[in-house]
Amino acid sequence: MRASGFFTITRPANAAVSGVTAIIAYLIATGTVIPSTILLLVIVTLITAAGNVINDYYDADIDRINRPERPIPSGSVTPGAAWYFAVTLFLAGILAALFAPPLCLLIVVINSLVLVMYAAKLKSMPVVGNAAVAYLAASIFLFGGAFAGWDFLVLMIPLAAITFLATMVREILKDAEDVEGDAAGGADTLPIRIGIRRTTRIALAFALLAAIASIVPVLWWGLWYLAGIAIVDIFILVAAVRTLPCETPENIRKTRSTSLIKAGMFAAIMVFALSALFL
Repeated sequence: MRASGFFTITRPANAAVSGVTAIIAYLIATGTVIPSTILLLVIVTLITAAGNVINDYYDADIDRINRPERPIPSGSVTPGAAWYFAVTLFLAGILAALFAPPLCLLIVVINSLVLVMYAAKLKSMPVVGNAAVAYLAASIFLFGGAFAGWDFLVLMIPLAAITFLATMVREILKDAEDVEGDAAGGADTLPIRIGIRRTTRIALAFALLAAIASIVPVLWWGLWYLAGIAIVDIFILVAAVRTLPCETPENIRKTRSTSLIKAGMFAAIMVFALSALFL
């Protein structure tokens, strides 16, 4: 085992971005940032890292085919060590949440359970697994709002809904990229059941729903917001449309659509933040 493996298995960039997103969510909800929001960064980073580790633990066999460079299949972290590391990170995140409002603690406990259930069982269930990941992504906005109170959590529901729908697009297409490994590992994903061509059309439908939902904040942010989010919507829709002719996982990977959609989602967060600050 190598120390670098324990660092890599947390997917630190992914975990840190999630933590920063929680602070941005608080900024969007309240229009300001206070020193105590550093707690949001710590909690979300720890729980996200824990989820990444437990996911790799359960995905070890699949990753030997799809992602052989990851720490467990490459041998830099043993499965047993990964399990104990995940438990430690979950406990650290929950303990940190004790210093946050009770509503935040509740979300942390729920999300920790969803992360474990997803890795152990839900991932192999068509659409349900995708919805679990989409909820977890959307819940970061709810968590940021909850840090300021119930009223602010409610305010974040439309943005959480947009995030949920956009994440569904990416997760469905990621399953299409990973058909070979998922099938070998016994997973039962949407593209395995209905084929890649039909899956890409469902992904596009979610992209259209996300674009429609993104119009709602115009009610309080106005036309400048609409101009910014329209560019993001077009970017994500084009990325989804690029997959329509694809018939194999390799074709999907070549479009780089999942990476483009991820970039579009980050851009959407920036549009939300700038709108909250200046509109």
